[in-house]
Amino acid sequence: MEDSTRPTWTILHGYPDDVDLNARWAEFLASADFAAHYVSPEYFREPFFRDKRPFVVLARQGERIVAALSGTHEDQQLVCGLVSRPQICFDKTVDHAAASDALAAALLQEAGSDKLITIYSWVLLDTLSTHGYGCKQEEGVVMLDLTRGPDQLFKQFADSRRRNIRNAIKHGIEVAIAGTRDEFEVYYEIYVDWCRRKQIAHNSLEVMEEALGLPNRRLFLARYQDKIIAGIIIRLYPRAMIEYAANNSLVEYLNLRPNDLLHWRVIEWACAEGYKQYSLGGAHLFLLRFGGSIVPVYRYRLDRTWLHRYELKEALGNSGRNLLNALPAGVKTRLRKVLKRQD
Repeated sequence: MEDSTRPTWTILHGYPDDVDLNARWAEFLASADFAAHYVSPEYFREPFFRDKRPFVVLARQGERIVAALSGTHEDQQLVCGLVSRPQICFDKTVDHAAASDALAAALLQEAGSDKLITIYSWVLLDTLSTHGYGCKQEEGVVMLDLTRGPDQLFKQFADSRRRNIRNAIKHGIEVAIAGTRDEFEVYYEIYVDWCRRKQIAHNSLEVMEEALGLPNRRLFLARYQDKIIAGIIIRLYPRAMIEYAANNSLVEYLNLRPNDLLHWRVIEWACAEGYKQYSLGGAHLFLLRFGGSIVPVYRYRLDRTWLHRYELKEALGNSGRNLLNALPAGVKTRLRKVLKRQD
């Protein structure tokens, strides 16, 4: 007889038409830890992943969903999330070991011939080691507890952050959610200019417009003297977690600190709307000055290549960096110049 308490699993490759499944999925997300847009059915409506064979694994106990994990395929790799954005959540009462056993079994089937499986998780999943996964703890992500309310959150900001917000308001910067296509087009120009300065590829106007048209995204815009000077995009799952997704600014207005104010207005809005957490997607200094706590992120990786080539390459890279750092400063400078000429 099948054990109804042991999780089973289902793999989805498109938005489910099953009304009952969607209702049970929504019920699960309403109380799950780290419920987010990328572990909801709307994940399949994302324009960014269409050419990467997106999928979602749902672990179930009977008819009840107890865990969700989403990912994509690319270059013979199956990847579930990023170091800044795990795409996994669990029911608060489920046994993580049993649920991750089900997820691991599903991923083996989904991976097919993929050579590397990578999972980023908010929580330790020690049982994955029995399936051959190695674990690496990453830097983590600053997480704000929105249930504390805006006043308490503002008090935990660094002094410089509070000062920057007050100065931005004093200079007359205003923040509002984008509501027209004209506003989006102005933001898109700022985004393209930012990508050019950072020397990274940008998404097309059509892709960005489609993404921002989804119900689980918001674009907040900062204006100075009626000119749009910066914008911030957040992902969200209703009444659960919001996630900092992108920020772009005009460089000549950075001294007015529009980005500090943008985050603050997002926090005020999210608290008023009943959201529980704000994931800032990293832990660098700008984000640390918002206070909050650092939630660790764990990378689990299963290298299925002969001789574990991915693991070997990473180990050699780490060894090389350690060796370089141990060299005298003058030697390091000369070595970098030689390597640059060879490149």
